[in-house]
Amino acid sequence: MTQQGVRWTADQVLALAPDAASRKAGSKLGAAGPWSEAGSSDEGTVWGLCKGSGSKPYQTVVDIADTAGPAYKCSCPSRKFPCKHALGLLLLWAGGDGAVPSSGQAPDWAEEWLAGRRKRTEEKRAAGASGAQAAADPEAARRRAERRAERISAGAGELEQRLTDLLRTGLASAEQGGYALWEETAARMVDAQAPGLAARARELGAIPASGPGWPVRLLEECALLHLLDQAWLRRERLPDHLAATVRSRIGLSGTADGPPLRDHWLVLAQYDTVDPKLTTRRIWLHGTESDRTSLLLSYGAGGRAPELALPMGLALDAEITAFPGAGQLRAALGEQFAAPSPTTARPSGVSTAQAAARYGEALCHDPWLDAVPVTLDRVVPTPDGDSWQLADTDADLAVPLTPSARARPGLWRLVALSGGAPVKVFGELGHRGFTPLTAWPEGAGEAVSLC
Repeated sequence: MTQQGVRWTADQVLALAPDAASRKAGSKLGAAGPWSEAGSSDEGTVWGLCKGSGSKPYQTVVDIADTAGPAYKCSCPSRKFPCKHALGLLLLWAGGDGAVPSSGQAPDWAEEWLAGRRKRTEEKRAAGASGAQAAADPEAARRRAERRAERISAGAGELEQRLTDLLRTGLASAEQGGYALWEETAARMVDAQAPGLAARARELGAIPASGPGWPVRLLEECALLHLLDQAWLRRERLPDHLAATVRSRIGLSGTADGPPLRDHWLVLAQYDTVDPKLTTRRIWLHGTESDRTSLLLSYGAGGRAPELALPMGLALDAEITAFPGAGQLRAALGEQFAAPSPTTARPSGVSTAQAAARYGEALCHDPWLDAVPVTLDRVVPTPDGDSWQLADTDADLAVPLTPSARARPGLWRLVALSGGAPVKVFGELGHRGFTPLTAWPEGAGEAVSLC
């Protein structure tokens, strides 16, 4: 990016923050006051000393040119990545007012970290290559797969019996039984090595007494879970692409085996979902030449942020490889030919009617699909009673926003950006409505994150 003379925007920097508190604290450090000896290099490294509460300033360095996303190092005791000092330094650099000059050579403490990081990266690559060779025993892999498939089939049969018992006794019994029954069922599915079934069982436990209409929602989810069970038990009769989808939904991790596709990939959105054991990061990419939308997934254990970070609004020249499955959008990031850099490119948009048709078509290939990524063109956020919707300015149609979207502060950013005028909005469309993630004003203007 620095080689092209283009710096990030403040929104792109703050999109890296692990939480709202870090975003607020980092913003306060985005001024020159607490910083000294700040500098940057043409290779994409930014460094500086930040005055803290102690006698020694904190040493902060960021490797912006890392192809997996920015990497950070700070001598502060914070366990967050990036910490507030790294965010403040990037904000100072993004300001472009000379507070972080291009001084060429990084100080010794920054160079030492960079050299160590590059060495570890090469060691990981070498270890990955040797590990792949060691695991290339096809007969042993086949036996392991057969044993796991037997355990999953046993778990699926047990789950079918639980669903049968629920329908025999009536849905009201689910409210009386409470969450414990489904948590026990989920634990049994974990023992059967079917994490996908376990996750859906836990979701069933949260539906009873969740509000008006919960019996209908419970019955719908039971039907989808029954369909997944039966699809697994009869997977040999399915077409190859649908069988691959079923394996993915069950929780069998496949490998990206499609042909690599090189493109200039626009980062449409990045957001995290957190539970006590795992942080899942979703990054939506859009190929500016292929017009293809793909999803990158990255994970962090124990509340730590995933390593892969690609802030919204950047673009990268890279290859991606698709995972198997009908209508599968997930892909793996392959070789990158340049560091991510800002771009003014936008994805092509569709009408609300075309978006709904796209979701319906996707369900034909994957009945368990919660939502599809779509970019809506020329829509206006408007109130709809106690909720909100996106009204199509070119047709008398609208899509409702999901309850989760209505509770986010991003809704008000979207309303402010629109001001009653049409906007382009990227998000996820499903049976519960549309969740906006990124928006662009009509005509020229930078993307605004709604996550």
